[in-house]
Amino acid sequence: MPLSEAQKQVAKSNKRFRVLITGRRFGKTTLSIHQLCKFAHMPNQEVWYVAPSYRMAKGIVWRKLKKKLQSLHWIEKANESELTIELKSGSRICLKGADNYDSLRGVGIDFLIIDEFADVDPLAFYEVLRPTLSDTNGQALFVGTPKGTGNWSYDLFHMFKDDPTNWDSFTFTTLEGGFVSEEELQSARELLDERTFKQEYEASFETTSNRVWYNFNRDTHVKEYELPDAVQKSKTEMWNKLRDVPDVIYVGMDFNIDPMSAVIFARHKDTIHVIDEIEIFGSNTDEMVEELKNRYPTQKITVFPDPASRQRKTSAGGLTDLKILQNAKFAVKAPNSHNPIRDGVNAVNGKLKNANGDVTMYVDPKCRRLIECLEKHSYKEGTTIPEKDKGYDHLADAMRYYIDYEFPVRRITEKQAPQRWGHSIGA
Repeated sequence: MPLSEAQKQVAKSNKRFRVLITGRRFGKTTLSIHQLCKFAHMPNQEVWYVAPSYRMAKGIVWRKLKKKLQSLHWIEKANESELTIELKSGSRICLKGADNYDSLRGVGIDFLIIDEFADVDPLAFYEVLRPTLSDTNGQALFVGTPKGTGNWSYDLFHMFKDDPTNWDSFTFTTLEGGFVSEEELQSARELLDERTFKQEYEASFETTSNRVWYNFNRDTHVKEYELPDAVQKSKTEMWNKLRDVPDVIYVGMDFNIDPMSAVIFARHKDTIHVIDEIEIFGSNTDEMVEELKNRYPTQKITVFPDPASRQRKTSAGGLTDLKILQNAKFAVKAPNSHNPIRDGVNAVNGKLKNANGDVTMYVDPKCRRLIECLEKHSYKEGTTIPEKDKGYDHLADAMRYYIDYEFPVRRITEKQAPQRWGHSIGA
């Protein structure tokens, strides 16, 4: 599988520590597999690939790496449960997760790749993996997308300035990778907010505040909801009671006893408007269903719950939360598993304002608690993990479940022409 010119620049560097920051779909996985094979081709090498979690390591690299090594006829033995491949050269390639980094101690490593290293605890490298690199010859390649100037990836990227003898750094945009067209990037601009687009596709270290919903601006996004002219109804007694409520409403729902949370949306084409919010303390799903029916007795209701609703039970009868919602005759849309929180956050910020400057989300001023959450919900210091100890996360999560389902950040999946490697793994 031939490398692109940008990938070759990284592969040819002879520095002990290399840092690669790129946009999405640059070809980081292809380069990583190339480098794992290159170093494992030498005899008796211990070669590790470390991702933020064991599950990610398996999902990103395992199948493609094993297929490549099988085509080269290099495999002596492969252990599926431990994600370890022993080669005929006497070398070993191991895939690991950094989520339990203390378990990575004690093994001498000749070559190490840390993928998406901005999402890895820096202690995993400095206290555990760095000391395992063999003598002065062990090498490491750090690969990922930028996560702001406050992340350790920013400091590591600039390490070459302090130690140019041992460190080298590279940055490439998605377009420079050569696998994604300008048309696809324009599509991404329409989905993502400007800061996220620059970070994810232009490999830019964007200065970040600590706010999760950084694109929210009270002056821009808070305005009263008005029913579009095309769906105005005659003023009946019921309609006066439920003024400016459309026939169909959408509910994002977070399951938590203190509080049960719901955010109610109206939608017109691709523009959404938060028209109501519900928080019930010391409650359960049955009570939330009752409250929704009391407030919206004539509306068609579609609920977008926490995916955990498929397993979680908050009723005495032992029904799952999902089944309770379905029994209430609500339409229910929930993925089988959680999407990455980061993608959901990007989807919301993209609705608040995308990279083209378009605003397609508003909040009615009566939703005071959600407005407070949008303004005050922050990340834990020095991380990209939203804070969950101050009570701003439940309504925000309910909001996120709906938007992430209906307006997800679409992955770029352009097909690549079939490519082949020869048996030589030289740079």
